[in-house]
Amino acid sequence: MGKASPFADKLVLITGGSSGIGLALAKGLAAQGARVWLTGRRKDALTAAGLEVERAAGRTPGLFPADVSDFAQVEALLAEVARRDGLPDLVINSAGVTHPGYVQDIPLDIFRQMMDINYFGTVNVVKAVLPGMLARRSGHIVNISSGAGFLGVFGYSAYGASKYAVRGFSDVLRAEMKPHGIRVSIVFPPDTDTPQLAYETPFKPPETKAISGNAKVQSAEAVAAAILKGVARGRYVILPGFDIWLFYHLNNLLGNAVYPLMDWMVADARRKKSKLSR
Repeated sequence: MGKASPFADKLVLITGGSSGIGLALAKGLAAQGARVWLTGRRKDALTAAGLEVERAAGRTPGLFPADVSDFAQVEALLAEVARRDGLPDLVINSAGVTHPGYVQDIPLDIFRQMMDINYFGTVNVVKAVLPGMLARRSGHIVNISSGAGFLGVFGYSAYGASKYAVRGFSDVLRAEMKPHGIRVSIVFPPDTDTPQLAYETPFKPPETKAISGNAKVQSAEAVAAAILKGVARGRYVILPGFDIWLFYHLNNLLGNAVYPLMDWMVADARRKKSKLSR
């Protein structure tokens, strides 16, 4: 007999579950016997995602539309999950949006939207689920940041700041929750083939496109598999793919020496842009 999955019969809540990494995680977890709940802002996309999970894994996920930037909606979500299934064993904060551009061109509303969804959306879900986890003295919270959450990537001033905030919040959360038996993980995905990546491409400055072009784009399924592997092993920092692993460790090893490397990559991109425009 094969070894039972650590996720079998676990109750899992995934935000941003309508597409991309969140949906891939839902399929992977359901296939391993987890009881999955998905939330997203759009009811139609959420319904379609539920059907995808059912077709892929033969298990019907719970669905509840909610905007994670609105704490009242998050509370209603957790109340419905608790009423029907109980307190989640695993919560994955995968809801996120992105909008690149030159900092001087990005409207302030975009900066606020990035923080409201990417950062405060994460905080809202954690604040809503923590009382139950603290009372039970168990649980696992996974917050999805980004490679732009530890490395200042040209063109991502709004998005990167929100993902840096997720990292800072997660670092403190890990330390505070450890004595209570609650695990925390943070994920730094690389560029991933998702609808969000397709959305942001037209807004990317040429320099950003050149930098992104040097890295391999991962599939949502590959990133999800790496996340589940890291969660199963109880890892705090999860780095899907070699490129993101390398940049994370170079950044930690070299510190400020990474800035000249990034500057060189931007300068090289600008030189190439200049040649093409002649």
